[in-house]
Amino acid sequence: MSRLIAISNRVQAAQAGENSNRGGLAVALSAALRASNGIWFGWSGEQTDEFSGQISFRRQDGVATATIDLEAQDIEEYYNGFANRTLWPLFHYRLDLTEIARDFAGGYARVNARFADTVAPLIEPDDMIWVHDYHLIPLGKGLRDRGFENRLGFFLHTPWPPASLMVSLPNHRELVASLLSHDVIGFHTDEWRASFIDYIVTHLDARIEGEFAHHDGRVTRLLVCPIGLDTTEFTSALGTAAALSAEERLITSAVGRQVIVGVDRLDYSKGLQERFLAYEQLLNVRPDLREKVFMLQIAPPSRGDVASYQQIRADLNSLSGGINGEFASIDWVPVRYVNKGYAREELFGIYRASRVGLVTPLRDGMNLVAKEYVAAQDPEDPGVLVLSRFAGASVQLDAALIINPHSSEDMADAISRALVMPLEERKERHAAMLTSVVKEDVRWWSAKFIAALAEPEPQEDRPKLALASSKP
Repeated sequence: MSRLIAISNRVQAAQAGENSNRGGLAVALSAALRASNGIWFGWSGEQTDEFSGQISFRRQDGVATATIDLEAQDIEEYYNGFANRTLWPLFHYRLDLTEIARDFAGGYARVNARFADTVAPLIEPDDMIWVHDYHLIPLGKGLRDRGFENRLGFFLHTPWPPASLMVSLPNHRELVASLLSHDVIGFHTDEWRASFIDYIVTHLDARIEGEFAHHDGRVTRLLVCPIGLDTTEFTSALGTAAALSAEERLITSAVGRQVIVGVDRLDYSKGLQERFLAYEQLLNVRPDLREKVFMLQIAPPSRGDVASYQQIRADLNSLSGGINGEFASIDWVPVRYVNKGYAREELFGIYRASRVGLVTPLRDGMNLVAKEYVAAQDPEDPGVLVLSRFAGASVQLDAALIINPHSSEDMADAISRALVMPLEERKERHAAMLTSVVKEDVRWWSAKFIAALAEPEPQEDRPKLALASSKP
């Protein structure tokens, strides 16, 4: 078996006592890396005064990691800048929040080059390399330019924007063409792949045959491969003290009221303002529900040094305060808004105690919270998932109540329907979704992508690293 080298912006290797808090990517990669005696390479999350290229090696839980520290300028321009203030909003269709700056683009190119230079000595001829996400789009071309002909894959964890938005990015052709240096590119959904194909056909003169793109002598497989939940690990929380305690505390504090829950990173792509407005709409049009329900919104802060994230936090503080000020009584608070995270076992109990799960992003690559909510439910008395049609998860979880998050009325109607849905319908919908969550889990996702990466495609007899077309 070929060795796997995984490369991502951050390395999330397990620390002692932290296994229950690892993300799905960490779980999937750890299993694959252990099986191949591979290495996980990326940024440590730490800052250094001067970049040296020094690699810190560790082995934890059978997984070898190799990390580097970055300079303050690197972090500001590459991570806070181009990755999170340019690509993230652009890839989530928020051109209004997309910041275009030459310093950002320069830092992004510099750090990707530093990744390529630093990881290069670790790569052996038979290694397969799996690059992750929008932070590292140019890395594959960087490795090709350094002479590596290893099997090279890339997985995009976000949406891919329409070509009409992508062209707003300076040097968009060079950036997208660099992705076609990979042998396999993975997307969560057909929609994101179709958007990518539209761009490369229109702006790079690529030729498409089935799921293969032909461009400047290289054939790239465009794979739809939706990431799954680590269902086994997540559901192992069932019956644990932490899960039972969280479930009991929420039920007790609800005092017989039905709980509507949302769990989201504090991000403008999650549609949180729209969710609060829809809940306010519900309380206005259904006064009979007042004091019979409450909404618990868990929203851990993220990227607090980016202005747009500071704004969303202020907006939600204002909205939640307004709703509570208008509708609350001496023994009922309609919105419980919590700015902190919870361990997986506690989240399991919170999901299980909630009659309605709200997953209503304006645009999301996948959204594993939807799958967590389904996995946590009691099959004999499950809650109802209300899910945005603009989340990648809606393709697999189509038995949810699918809504338009831009419509307060649509969302309010779905919540109202979920609260009174008959038991048999709830069970039928939940069973259909649980089948998908269990079958297409995170290990299925990892195995499917690695199998595609291990299968070579014939290469055309043309230069492999030509620049993108000069088409306007």
